[in-house]
Amino acid sequence: MNRTQWIVVLVFGALFLLLYLSFDLTPGKHREVEKQRAVAAVSTDISVILKEASSTLSADDAASVNVLLAAAEKSPDSAKASYYQQLSGLWYDFKRPDVAGYYAEQVALLGGGEEAWSIAGTTYSICVQQEKNEKIKAFCTQKAVEALEKAVSVNPGELRHKVNLALVYAENPPKDNPMKGVLMLVDLNEKNPGQPMVLTQLGRLAIKTGQFEKAVERLEQAVNADPGYVMANCLLVQAYEGVGMQDKAAAFQQKCNELSGRTVE
Repeated sequence: MNRTQWIVVLVFGALFLLLYLSFDLTPGKHREVEKQRAVAAVSTDISVILKEASSTLSADDAASVNVLLAAAEKSPDSAKASYYQQLSGLWYDFKRPDVAGYYAEQVALLGGGEEAWSIAGTTYSICVQQEKNEKIKAFCTQKAVEALEKAVSVNPGELRHKVNLALVYAENPPKDNPMKGVLMLVDLNEKNPGQPMVLTQLGRLAIKTGQFEKAVERLEQAVNADPGYVMANCLLVQAYEGVGMQDKAAAFQQKCNELSGRTVE
């Protein structure tokens, strides 16, 4: 080869070596890169959400938020949780459970434990139920799952955390597994037979999908197990109406009112 051809070969060889060394595609390395990208995406999402939510506040509400943020920034970690709790409550009052969930999560990250993760997860789950914006809904779904899984890991025996986790998947199921949340509840029912919490949620989802006979069956089981379970009694009104049993619906409407402390004129 002449001098020019040798130069071309050496240049291409150097480029190949550079690319080889720069892109280590071993499975572990690849997973780590993807994880870092995912974390970066979440950070970007919450920064955008916070900016958008802040722009909708009145001057007085914005001032209340900024006072708490400034206090939290100046405080040691041992005192920050109190300010984050207040911020979470404020944003919940502002009807922004996505932002309320974020500050509840900050409380949990400061070492709040099982209940703090549960509160963060259920706050995010309210966003999942109410949010119309698909990007925000997806963000809240991811964060609700993460928080509730942490609550479960701290206390695997607490059924409430597992039910709430299943409900997140039921509200916004993965595209490749649309029945995931329902199947999780069915599994919980098999492992914890007669638990009114699980039976009531199965009944609620049956109502949501128009399966009123199945809803009546599940909710009657829940009420038999716990006659004072408010949600089960109140949902039975809809379930009985769905199967055309108006007399029973009226009877449970009265019971629902009594149990929930409502009065009917």
